[in-house]
Amino acid sequence: MGSVSAALAPSPRPIAPLPDTLISQIAAGEVIERPASVVRELLDNARDAGADRIVLRMTGGGVGLIAAEDNGHGMARRDLALALQRHATSKIGSLADLESVRTMGFRGEALAAMASVARVVIDTHCPGADDHGWQLSNETGELAPVARSVGTTVAVHDLFANTPARRKFLKSEGTELAHCVEAVRRQALANPSVAYDVWHNGKLLHHWRAQPEQPEARWQDVLGRAFMEQSLPVHDGNGQGWQLRGRLGLPDAARARTDAQWLFVNGRLVRDKTIGHALRAAYADVLHGQRQPTYLLYLDVPPESVDVNVHPAKAEVRFRDSRGLHHWIQHLAQTALAAPRGGLPTPAASPAPPGSAAPTTRAAPWPSAAQAGLGLNHPFAHPFTYAAPPFNPTATGQAPAAVGEPAASPLDTNDEWPLGRALAQLHGVYLLAENRHGLILVDMHAAHERIVYEQLKAAHHLRTGQPAQQLLVPQPFVASGVQVATAQSHQATLQQLGLELDAWSHEQLVVRSVPAPLVQADAVALARSVLDELVQHDSATVLQRATDDLLATMACHAAVRANRLLTLQEMNALLRQMEQTERADQCNHGRPTWRQLSMAELDKLFLRGR
Repeated sequence: MGSVSAALAPSPRPIAPLPDTLISQIAAGEVIERPASVVRELLDNARDAGADRIVLRMTGGGVGLIAAEDNGHGMARRDLALALQRHATSKIGSLADLESVRTMGFRGEALAAMASVARVVIDTHCPGADDHGWQLSNETGELAPVARSVGTTVAVHDLFANTPARRKFLKSEGTELAHCVEAVRRQALANPSVAYDVWHNGKLLHHWRAQPEQPEARWQDVLGRAFMEQSLPVHDGNGQGWQLRGRLGLPDAARARTDAQWLFVNGRLVRDKTIGHALRAAYADVLHGQRQPTYLLYLDVPPESVDVNVHPAKAEVRFRDSRGLHHWIQHLAQTALAAPRGGLPTPAASPAPPGSAAPTTRAAPWPSAAQAGLGLNHPFAHPFTYAAPPFNPTATGQAPAAVGEPAASPLDTNDEWPLGRALAQLHGVYLLAENRHGLILVDMHAAHERIVYEQLKAAHHLRTGQPAQQLLVPQPFVASGVQVATAQSHQATLQQLGLELDAWSHEQLVVRSVPAPLVQADAVALARSVLDELVQHDSATVLQRATDDLLATMACHAAVRANRLLTLQEMNALLRQMEQTERADQCNHGRPTWRQLSMAELDKLFLRGR
């Protein structure tokens, strides 16, 4: 077999320099993948030229023609002569410039890449340098006078005409057009102060007016009213020159894919693992399963604190202080998501019920974790049994009432209670209440689950780790070398989680203990999950996330179950506790805990007023 393989092996080719034409086309393949790549590069150049209006005209999905016309400062005749040369640029001139890039383009290869795979014509006029416009075509390489107002037009004809194999890999006209339009949408989001017109085959597809004073209006124009209504504003900065602004999607608006996540760093749309993980961690308490949050965020940092030259398509960046940035963004996002919505006050400002003194703590008539029998010092291995605390009429502002009987106090005395007063239960699952706006529907299990979870997290701050449960039969499993090394170097973190892992060999680990609340869980799957997180992120982040996951599981089991009949007093106690609990809008799995039906919506259901 060895002789046959040797016979079939090709003879070695001698090392030789590649022809310039082949070098150009290889380099073009790194920059120009499809028509949308051309659109992105041309729009970046127009932005760098200071344009506030850009018109994009295309034919054939961008394969026939892509022409970007702007009203920027234009190019002088002497600069135009170098525009199509590789690595010729006016944007950087030294290593120091590269380490603090302030423009979208900087490598000087985009126009040269286009010229190697298409016919490129540039019309430009820079009034400060020339009396009239000039035109350059890559076919002739000659400059010619042209009538042109201030600005630049770059027209790219017959993309990949001289590389037919590349053209075969393109999709349908409609698909390529969709990618081109998406590239413009991203630019429109990045630059609200710039007007964009998009034409295809002579038809106007999009017109986005400049919104220099109202960026939110541009966001709504591009992403739609629904995105704005289903998201929260965020805007903050710190002493290091970091600024974060934009919108964070509500947990209810989470999606199965990451196609509604826009992150701009210094105006550049990027994907960043550090920020992505920080945001995912911020949503961990309110997202279900593998659902993905939606967001539109603009991060501005000093140019010297971020490296934008780490990806061929400039789609990724590297931060100098990635750990500090991670913690900062996670904190901002968690704070924004923790803010009550739908009329709920902040927990610290939750009003006292009429006739009672202002509360000095966040305790409420609904049972705490300790009252519910959820001792943090012992494994949780039994179903939750709720014992209602003694009812104090002065604590809720209403007289005692039996189940099914209306409360004695009139509704107008409860105007300060956002979730109103309890009326009844529906099939032992939902709680019905009325407030001044109409009807409140509460999922009792989801609401109580959030309450218990927040109480467990608060109580956990007084502890230093999770109680561990030794396994009667240790469970070995095959592990990679990285996982074995990670387990050995993070013993302290694993012990705080209640996990004990020993290395049996360079490719095998054994689980000896697990967190006591999860003694029935899959020990090997749990160990693998924690190790994978430790490989990707620092131990403090993993410890917090894993701890929260454990507490969330405990809270889910501890929350009041369906078909548990409650008295009106217990229902009202639950409502008051919801009003004093952070993130009370969603349970730990991201499900909503309550919904409001206004009187107008109810009237519409019954055709009242028609």
